[in-house]
Amino acid sequence: MKAVAVGDLFIPTDKMKGLFFVEGVREKVDIVETVTFDSKNRDDIRRKIRNIEANGPEAEPPPAHLFEMVQDTDILAVHLCPLSRSLIEHAKSLKVICTARGGTENIDMKAVNGRRIPVINTPHHNANAVAEYVVGLMIAETRNIARSHHALKKGEWREAYGNSAHIPELAGSKIGIVGFGQTGRLVAEKLKSFGVETTVCDPFVDEKTIREAGFRCGDLGTVLTESDIVSIHVRLAENTRGMIGENELRGMKPSAYLINTARAGLVDLGALVRALTEGWIQGAAVDVFEKEPAPADHPLFSLDNVTVTNHRAGDTLNAYWKAPLLLGEQLAKFIAGERPAFLANPHFFR
Repeated sequence: MKAVAVGDLFIPTDKMKGLFFVEGVREKVDIVETVTFDSKNRDDIRRKIRNIEANGPEAEPPPAHLFEMVQDTDILAVHLCPLSRSLIEHAKSLKVICTARGGTENIDMKAVNGRRIPVINTPHHNANAVAEYVVGLMIAETRNIARSHHALKKGEWREAYGNSAHIPELAGSKIGIVGFGQTGRLVAEKLKSFGVETTVCDPFVDEKTIREAGFRCGDLGTVLTESDIVSIHVRLAENTRGMIGENELRGMKPSAYLINTARAGLVDLGALVRALTEGWIQGAAVDVFEKEPAPADHPLFSLDNVTVTNHRAGDTLNAYWKAPLLLGEQLAKFIAGERPAFLANPHFFR
């Protein structure tokens, strides 16, 4: 079989093609070709990603040589490179696509599904990176780390903060985890060493699984009303958009904190701004925005009781470079006739 790996600024071609040398794959792949989805720098590739996510895989051109390369390719592996309908139509022999991402915004899924081509993805590749970041945000926000840093950089030795009368430690805190997928579970596991009491809300995970992992179960209302810190780990869908709104925020403790590294649309922005301004909750940490880059006049940026970062949670070298190896493990199952653990279109796998 012939395989093509398309690298980019975040996952270089020498790392991307590593998936074809995983046991169970290397024995079946005879030819491996590589090409790079070029960009000038991180700003340029981020612009391309945003354009693709907003306007589809036709919005940015793939490497020019890729059209010729895929004509007799059996396996195509990409990270950020767009796979348009025309490119997929050129790939007459294509049997499977591997993407080192959780989402498939850069792939024309209608064209892929029309050809009944399975797409193996890696929704868990940056789960550990995000989980570590979440714990960091919890500490940064509750302990005023970013605010102290900012004050010192301006020459101010700041002593007074909004929570000065009751600055908490994680130890002994009640933590609420909304969503018990790969990332939510890792956050809960990492927090065990801090001596916290964790309650998990996830209607798609049975209570036995949660309890056997060492955590309490609760519905969303219980998690919000009882927790000192709530962290959201839910995919954005029609039924989850705005799931944290005014009623939910008003139900939280006035001393509580909300952490969102998942998707901006999960939280009603207007309600969150009012909650922080009027003291419904003590503070928040936000890493995701509906429009990115967020505008300079974003309403959260003027508030003193929120830690804001520019979508950094999953941005680690480890998260990017291990993704091809995770893909390789799933590809080995596919080649062996087994069902991969992660498929973007599972209904087309036979």
